[in-house]
Amino acid sequence: MSFLDNFFNQWGSEMAIDLGTANTLVAIPGEGIVLNEPSVVAIDANSNRVLAVGYEAREMIGRNPGNIIVERPLSDGVIADYDVTEAMLSYFINKANPRRHIWTPKPRIVICIPCGVTSVEKRAVFEATIQAGARQAFLLEEPMAAAIGAGLPVDEPTGSMVVDIGGGTTEIAVISLGGIVAFRSLRVAGNELDDAVMRHVRDVYGLHIGNRTAEDIKIAIGSAMPISTGELDMEISGRDITTNLPRTEVVQSEDIRDGIRAPLQEIVVAIKDAFNETDPDLAADIIRNGVLLTGGGALLKMLDVLLTQELEVPVYVSDTAFSNVVEGCARALENPEALRRSYTQK
Repeated sequence: MSFLDNFFNQWGSEMAIDLGTANTLVAIPGEGIVLNEPSVVAIDANSNRVLAVGYEAREMIGRNPGNIIVERPLSDGVIADYDVTEAMLSYFINKANPRRHIWTPKPRIVICIPCGVTSVEKRAVFEATIQAGARQAFLLEEPMAAAIGAGLPVDEPTGSMVVDIGGGTTEIAVISLGGIVAFRSLRVAGNELDDAVMRHVRDVYGLHIGNRTAEDIKIAIGSAMPISTGELDMEISGRDITTNLPRTEVVQSEDIRDGIRAPLQEIVVAIKDAFNETDPDLAADIIRNGVLLTGGGALLKMLDVLLTQELEVPVYVSDTAFSNVVEGCARALENPEALRRSYTQK
C-alpha cells in the first residue's frame, strides 16, 4: 500500500448515507447522524440551476410557480434523474462535512441500495456517489444495513428476518452467515400509503388533498388495526371536488384504515412469499427470534400487531426504526468483511 493510500485511510473522512426515496440520512462515525432531510430538489426550469435541496425544497411542493420544478430524483428506491441525484448528494455530503477543505481527502462512503436492483441501477448509484464527492463508494443492501444497525446477529448461523418499510420500497430479507438467503423487494411502501390516503379522502369525504397532507394524516391517525387506546380523528383542509372551493373536514382513523388496507395486504403477501422460499431450519429460527420491523413505515400504528396476527410469528418494531439503515452503513465502515461483501467498483 502506497504512502498516499495510508494517508487517505488514516486521515480521510468517512460517511454513511441512507439514500431514501422520501428522506436522506447521513451519519459520520463517532458523531452519529448529522443530517436528516427530505430527498427533494427544486430547480429553475429556465437556467436548469438547483435552487434548493432538502427541507427548503420540500416547502416549495405545491407552492411553486411554473418556472420552478420541484422533484424527488429517486423513485421506488432507485435513481430516476441521475444529474439531480448527483447534485442532491453533493449538497448533502458538503453540508454534513462543513469542515472539509480543498486539501482534505474526499470521504469514503457506504451508501444503501434496495435488494434486487439491476447492475445498471447499482452502477448509477455508485457513479453518482463518486461524482458527488466520494473517494470510495461501497453499496450495501438496505435490509442488511438495517439488520446491522439493529444489532442482529447477521454473521451467525441463525436466521433473522428484516422487514424494512421505507418511502419507495419495502425490503424483506432473511439473513444468515453474513448473507441474504431469501428476499422480496416490493415497490409498495410509505408513498403508496400516502397515495391511498389521498384517494380515500377524495372518495369518502369529497376532498382533494396533497401528498404532504396525506402523509400528515397517515402519521397522526393512520393505523393497521383498531387502535387499542381508542380511535382518533383529525381536522384537515382541502379543495371540494364539486365546488373546487376550500373546505375543512374532520376525518376518522377508521376511514383511513380502510383506505390503506390494500397496500398493507400486498406487504403481508410479500412477507409470506419470502417465508415460502426460506429453509425450514431458518424459518424455525425466525419463529423463535421474531421478525424485525424497521424503516419509517414501521412506525404506522398497530402494524406490528397486524403482521403478528397475519404471519403467526412474533413481529416487533425496532426502537431505532427510522435510523437503523444509516447506522448499519456506519458500522459497516468499521467492518472490513462487510465492505468486502458490498458492491464496489475500482
